[in-house]
Amino acid sequence: MIGWLRARREARLLRERAIPDALWQATLTQFPFLRLARADEAARLRELATLFLADKEFSAAGGLMLTDAMAVAVAAQACLPVLNFGLAPYAGFVGIVMHPAEVTARREWTDEHGIVHAWDEVLAGEAMEGGPIMLSWRDVEAAGTDAEGRPYNVVIHEFVHVLDMGNGAIDGLPALPDPALRRHWRQVLEAGRAQLQRALDAGRPGVLDPYGASSVEEFFPVAAEAFFLNPEALRDEAPPVFDLLAQYFLQGPEMASAR
Repeated sequence: MIGWLRARREARLLRERAIPDALWQATLTQFPFLRLARADEAARLRELATLFLADKEFSAAGGLMLTDAMAVAVAAQACLPVLNFGLAPYAGFVGIVMHPAEVTARREWTDEHGIVHAWDEVLAGEAMEGGPIMLSWRDVEAAGTDAEGRPYNVVIHEFVHVLDMGNGAIDGLPALPDPALRRHWRQVLEAGRAQLQRALDAGRPGVLDPYGASSVEEFFPVAAEAFFLNPEALRDEAPPVFDLLAQYFLQGPEMASAR
């Protein structure tokens, strides 16, 4: 009964609140990596983005004038990682706060001696358990490649952090069904992170942002950015990481290569 009611609600939302054709096409033009080769997956992405917009509440801060185009851009990119398993992993939050650019957050940490250390951290985005998700519109617009030619996508990065939170912790592991798979996942990502660190130490930067070497919980979203924006390079540089993400996102090499 619950499933039938959900399906009925979704059908109504898709009918009554469909993203206008012109706005959707403009989004695909601005963010070409959202153009999926298979028609069924392209249609599914649009449907998921429509349902995402119906469930989430966008707000603006810092003087930003929020537009429908901004909201659709975020929704489409956020739905790309969950294309083949749906929006359920995003059910734990509602709010998305958009800023015009990066924000500075004050951080504090108390060490084992009780000494408080404080510093300022500049953020392009931040995912917090239970929400909201914070995003810099300047960085959302910049999706594609960074100044060094590496994949860059703050929306995918922060929403993969949301997937990471699915197991109740931010530890680089999403919700996985059994201990053996969790061990395998951690081994692959730890090895990938170590490989990235060795490459950086040797002065051989590659497709992955150096930030991914800082921890497994950052390596996961950094690798996901590469998976969705430059899958061929990730597959060539770190095949085990590529294969792991392809199995998790249910988006295989043939789909990724089509982009």
